[in-house]
Amino acid sequence: MLSIALIEPEIPPNTGNIARLCAATHTPLHVVGATGFRMDDRSLKRAGLDYWQHVTLHRHLDFDALRAHQPHARFVFLTTKVHKSYTDWRFTDDDCLVFGRETRGLPDELLNANHDHCITIPMMNPNVRSLNLATSVAIVLYEALRQTNAFTIKADDF
Repeated sequence: MLSIALIEPEIPPNTGNIARLCAATHTPLHVVGATGFRMDDRSLKRAGLDYWQHVTLHRHLDFDALRAHQPHARFVFLTTKVHKSYTDWRFTDDDCLVFGRETRGLPDELLNANHDHCITIPMMNPNVRSLNLATSVAIVLYEALRQTNAFTIKADDF
């Protein structure tokens, strides 16, 4: 099953919005390491609205703990530091999409050790460094869900 991992997220509304996205798509959410907020933060809860009971949330001390918790996962790292687009990646059901801090992204040592599994969201404007974390997660998660045929939409569903 696809999953999302946030490494040391810093901004409560982003994590809340991502939790809401995970609830809507039945995607487990892994929060790894120290956060820039308390998990009972008011703005975190507000961004997730009343969907928190529908989120499969896991907390992990560090990336090694996440990896141990998901021994069969293929970890895919999102970064602005590579040129391989997420649209060129072939997602599988066992992918864990890993996103870094809003202000610094993922640590270089993690990216360097996993260079073949690093992808990016292309930016058309070179003056824009990155997108909002919640927006980035939504873009990549929905592409991964599309590629893995998670959606079965019938004409009579409309």
